[in-house]
Amino acid sequence: MYFIFKTLALLPLRILQAVALFAAYVLYAFNSSIKRITTINIRLAYPELTQDVQQQLIKKSMQSQFLTYVEFIKCWGMPPSYSLNLFKHIHGESVLTEALANQKGVIVVVPHFGSWEMLNAWLNVYTAPMIMYKPNKNKGINRYMLEARQKFHAALVPTDETGIRAIFKHLKQGGLTVILPDHLPKVSGGIYSEFFGQNTLTVTLVSKLAAKTQCNVIGLSCIRNDDLSSFDLHCTTLSNDILSKDLQLSVDSLNLAMQDMINQAPEQYIWSYKRFRNCYGDINHYRQNKR
Repeated sequence: MYFIFKTLALLPLRILQAVALFAAYVLYAFNSSIKRITTINIRLAYPELTQDVQQQLIKKSMQSQFLTYVEFIKCWGMPPSYSLNLFKHIHGESVLTEALANQKGVIVVVPHFGSWEMLNAWLNVYTAPMIMYKPNKNKGINRYMLEARQKFHAALVPTDETGIRAIFKHLKQGGLTVILPDHLPKVSGGIYSEFFGQNTLTVTLVSKLAAKTQCNVIGLSCIRNDDLSSFDLHCTTLSNDILSKDLQLSVDSLNLAMQDMINQAPEQYIWSYKRFRNCYGDINHYRQNKR
């Protein structure tokens, strides 16, 4: 896979995107797993939409997800300057620079939304982030991803207590970390909180780090433009409630903030992830919908 990805990264982005759109078309036409999960999630998250509008959103979401995958392969295989040149507009740049300047530490909240891997190149202009990294099971893909991380000078720490302690120390020293907190955690690492209308198990890591360090918490997203050849970067200040020592209030506020970010372009969220498989009351929406 390493050499396959290295070769694919040499192709023009337009060609990779054309292949991605074709793959999305094929999997949308059939009852694929990605279509089934995307459909369930969008119906849960946007029940107020008509069936026709939901169906259009499902189709666009699948297209966006495949575009995201090939964009990752491309930007990982290119120097950081490649990703930087794709940014058309940068909104809220001062949010990051001011957060770094006050030396209280910065947590950058990044949902699985848009082409989030390109954000590493932009952050690299200002600082060297500390990021949790879980090795990919495929050795070739893991090698490819690690090479990409090294280009961005990110300090990688494991996704365990050792990594959390390293990030805590980094924040206390005024450093920056990037966390994607919209995945489904283990029961020990989450509490139930509303996310797109579902009372689902939610990560507490950001909230606990924010409460202990009282650092800056900002949101960052990279949204693909309609021309498919450029992206807009959005950097926003998130609610101070995320700094609260009231864990429920903090997590609720974080989920609400991520919803607002995603609703800028909901078709660009990764809706194929089984985010709602542990909802309050032992509800697994994917198991139920198989019946």
